[in-house]
Amino acid sequence: MKLGILSDSHGRHERTHKAVQLLLANGAVELAHCGDIETEQVIDQLVGIKTHLVFGNCDPDWRVLSRYALGLGVIAQHPLARFECGGRTFAVTHGHDSDCVTAALNEGVNYLLHGHTHVCRDERHGATRIINPGALHRASEFTVALLDTNSDELQFLVVT
Repeated sequence: MKLGILSDSHGRHERTHKAVQLLLANGAVELAHCGDIETEQVIDQLVGIKTHLVFGNCDPDWRVLSRYALGLGVIAQHPLARFECGGRTFAVTHGHDSDCVTAALNEGVNYLLHGHTHVCRDERHGATRIINPGALHRASEFTVALLDTNSDELQFLVVT
């Protein structure tokens, strides 16, 4: 099972579309968006594939965006999403709220996904693997991540 991970779209719906297409072309069957959505047009790019999303510090209208997402079948939780994919447990938060990060680590999930820093990250904290896919805005290189939950293989992909 391959999970596509993206973050920090900051309203860039065209780049988000390219990112989603790249992830799908590389086998993603489900997506997680780690926040800083900013616009409904970004959410529109996530329709048609099972997607879990959270909101970030640049999403002050997260309640409106959440209703919009849920109306389109996009799973929106805030500030901390939890789900299973490929037999693994996931927590997703934007990353700007340390209490959410701590809560997820204390739960002992297999994976903690976050954004916020606009920098790719792949490290372990105890039994939890922490992944940041990078960003789709305000980064020297726009990146997403693809995680194979069967092999635990992670790839960072460049969005051009």
